[in-house]
Amino acid sequence: MTRGPVLIDLEGTKAAQPEAAPLVQDDIEMPQGVAMQQVAAIAARRPSRLARWFWSITLALAGFVVSLAAWDYVTGLLARSPLLGGIATVLIGLLMLVLLIIGVRELAAFGRLRKLDTIQHHAKAVLISFDLQQARRVVGEIEALYSNRDDTAWGRAELKSRQADILDADGLLGLAETALLKPLDARAQREVEAAARQVATVTAIVPLALADLFTALTANLRMIRRIAEIYGGRSGTLGSWRLTRTVLTHLVATGAVAVGDDLIGSVAGGGVLSKVSRRFGEGVINGALTARVGVAAIEVCRPLPFHATKKPSVSSLVGRAMSGLFNRS
Repeated sequence: MTRGPVLIDLEGTKAAQPEAAPLVQDDIEMPQGVAMQQVAAIAARRPSRLARWFWSITLALAGFVVSLAAWDYVTGLLARSPLLGGIATVLIGLLMLVLLIIGVRELAAFGRLRKLDTIQHHAKAVLISFDLQQARRVVGEIEALYSNRDDTAWGRAELKSRQADILDADGLLGLAETALLKPLDARAQREVEAAARQVATVTAIVPLALADLFTALTANLRMIRRIAEIYGGRSGTLGSWRLTRTVLTHLVATGAVAVGDDLIGSVAGGGVLSKVSRRFGEGVINGALTARVGVAAIEVCRPLPFHATKKPSVSSLVGRAMSGLFNRS
């Protein structure tokens, strides 16, 4: 046993310096929303000229071969049995009629999308020139666009009763925006929230390979189509794909389909969740990127640019979409 305290001589020993200690590295990589970035790359990628020629010639050749085979089959069947040949002729005629109707609907869908784009272009010109007569023409185009829709009856009545009292172009477009488009904006935002929730849930819960990519692609296609329908640009299959490419090409060109520090910090604790579960963090970020695509689709499909009302925030959309699914930090 020792008597009294024990002294240790530290002379010549370097004193500890906590501030000089190396930082503890966090090995957990932040989520990047891989599925949504892959969807954007797939949709925005433009096929080469050679590939377009290949598929065009292949489809033309396939159509020619099928048509010739059908012709030979029907003529041969008519020669053997006029009754059966007549039935086959009627069925082929009905098929051609259905294909013609589908083609007409696709052309009409492209026309509706062009009409929305034209009205938006005119409205942007009015906001620059402040031409009252041009503003009234734009309002007339919007009223004609929604004239057959019962869900806009109250807004059209409100616009009609008040537009004579407004004598400036800015205020007239603002009235049209709040009276007609504000309820449609709310419906479009609910579609965005539903799509973001679906993509986030599937990414976080379903462990199957490529399930998040497939869900992100289908959910975004459906979301963009529904947004176009809400604003009056109901589109067919080809129209929906073209609209989706337009939206995602714009986002890719501007670098919006990417994750920044502001997005991770503001969206439902995505960065914190990634430390608990990588898939949960990816789910939140994929949902946030889906919401970002939805906001861009609203801007593209909306007949008037955001002016009197505020553009929806991605953080608020995702916050409402993820409510109940993920806990906020």
